[in-house]
Amino acid sequence: MSKTVADIMTPNPIVARPEMPLKEAIKILAEHQISGLPVVNDGGKLVGMISVTDIIWQESGVTPPAYITVLDSVIFLESPARYEKELHKALGETVEEVMTKEPIATITPNKSLSDAARLLNEKRVHQLPVLDEQGKVIGILSCGDIIRTMAEG
Repeated sequence: MSKTVADIMTPNPIVARPEMPLKEAIKILAEHQISGLPVVNDGGKLVGMISVTDIIWQESGVTPPAYITVLDSVIFLESPARYEKELHKALGETVEEVMTKEPIATITPNKSLSDAARLLNEKRVHQLPVLDEQGKVIGILSCGDIIRTMAEG
């Protein structure tokens, strides 16, 4: 019988709260050597993900959008909204200000490992929050979990 997400996921994962100071989330990621945390509300429901990619904005800074001026008018050559979003991440001090609010992908515990691997590949993410029927985070599945399972053979 093939394994399911429930068989290899990490149950009861470390989670972040939206109001958590960003420095605390960074410390958790570093101490546990993980690349991201599910962000949950008071009811344990997933409201976002905070990943090292989100946090890197703090160090990398933000490049203003290219623009030209014509007769005292500024014309942006790319979306200023993207710049505002990047700036918000670069200056954020809480998890909520920096997290990705709409997680790209989630999975349920009854899915097969091949379904999970396909989803990880399609969405180009390194981990999937595992949600129960009520949308509560009950586990996390990472690429490393699948690789370890494959190695055990």
